[in-house]
Amino acid sequence: MEFSIKNGNPGKQRSACVVVGVFETRVLTEAAKTLDKNANGYISDILNNGDMEGKAGSTLLLHKVPNTVCKRVLLVGLGKKSKLHDKEYRNAVQAAFNALHETGALDAVLFLIEDPVIKREISWKISHTVIMAMKSVYHPDQLKSKHEGSKQHLRKVTLSTTSRVDSDIGEKALQWGLATAHGMSLTKDLGNLPPNVCTPSYLAELAMKMAKTYKLKATVLEQKDMERLGMGSLLSVAQGSSQPAKLITLEYWGRKKKEKPVVLVGKGVTFDTGGISLKPAAEMDEMKYDMCGAASVLGTIAAIAQMRLPINVVGIIPATENMPGGNATKPGDIVTSMSGQTIEILNTDAEGRLILCDALTYAERYEPEVVIDIATLTGACVIALGHVASGLLSNNEELAMELLNASEQAADRAWHLPLWDDYQEQLKSNFADMANIGGRAAGTITAACFLSRFTKKYRWAHIDIAGTAWESGKKKGATGRPVPLLTQFLTTRAARKIP
Repeated sequence: MEFSIKNGNPGKQRSACVVVGVFETRVLTEAAKTLDKNANGYISDILNNGDMEGKAGSTLLLHKVPNTVCKRVLLVGLGKKSKLHDKEYRNAVQAAFNALHETGALDAVLFLIEDPVIKREISWKISHTVIMAMKSVYHPDQLKSKHEGSKQHLRKVTLSTTSRVDSDIGEKALQWGLATAHGMSLTKDLGNLPPNVCTPSYLAELAMKMAKTYKLKATVLEQKDMERLGMGSLLSVAQGSSQPAKLITLEYWGRKKKEKPVVLVGKGVTFDTGGISLKPAAEMDEMKYDMCGAASVLGTIAAIAQMRLPINVVGIIPATENMPGGNATKPGDIVTSMSGQTIEILNTDAEGRLILCDALTYAERYEPEVVIDIATLTGACVIALGHVASGLLSNNEELAMELLNASEQAADRAWHLPLWDDYQEQLKSNFADMANIGGRAAGTITAACFLSRFTKKYRWAHIDIAGTAWESGKKKGATGRPVPLLTQFLTTRAARKIP
């Protein structure tokens, strides 16, 4: 889909469809008023007859509106004008594109970015209109014999206003939206692939391809390399699988190498059976999504590379399967991590922290400015926050606030949970330096407490995406989160560094 931005008169658009908004109680937006005036009250008459009230997300398609040169006019309900927040705006845009795809329109002009959204600038509306547009054409049909995407007609979208938009601001917002949408699509593609395709080796090969495409540096450590480094915790998870574990690094240097990088660490368990602590059979297929942390790191790096963001970023992905078998780690086993700390494994299904802890120790060699790990880590996070917000924990308050601000700006919500030392008591072991679980109480927090023991040499944050990385049921599929959050975080940081 091609995008452009321009100002113009909605009544003079030679387009297959012009899209304008309507607020509740049939209040027309400025663009809709212009069309209605040109049409001698034609739109008002239709609304007054009760065909549309303007409720959020509602749509009404009109053909051959008098005194217009477009083939169709699509009215989109925006809800109450006094309550048009970012969620309502994004829902309205999504409804608009869903309706457009049901028509034969090859192009459309949207007069929505000028409509007032509470506490949002026009640049935000441009970016998120693009993201929602690209979301509307995404289909998880990579392995289907017939692709659903081939049914889509819409090819060209113009984001228009009746007033002038600063061309530089508009173009930057457009490119940010396109890059973020691209990163999200890559993340969703990886998450949606079946585990017999998306293996640790597949992720490693993809990283190598990305390195060639974007001129990055990629490195893949094999089992013998990890053994030499003493990554006993990570390798313990891989013991039951015939698929070899990989430690993948992808380096993006957008500034001078002497400047410390932001390191993103993504959990890459390409399938999680729970190991010897076997999961229930119901919905176990969704454990292919246990590598969505890794996928989000790759998606974020693709986004910032596409934008050529002036910032240094290193992605580290510990990738493995977690399988039962004669060689698998057993509950009660004790392993030694790369840091030298020993871990009593009381539950082999708490494997994400076991691979992340060695990756977090490995991150020290980059002398990072900050480290952020992203992981589908705990079911407890789903219980605490549902599927709305990702869990956020950090050993640095300033970093936590940066990420929270980015989450609000990106409409990719996160919630700050405590990381108090009081919770560390739950990880005590009689036989090792720590246990890998702390019991049912505060499961998300104790998991982060475990990781915090390997992050004392730098500022660090942990994002638990167990509730936000994918959807279940009829809409089953990866969401692409938290790529918007991470991309916004890195964009804001890069802007601060520009001379």
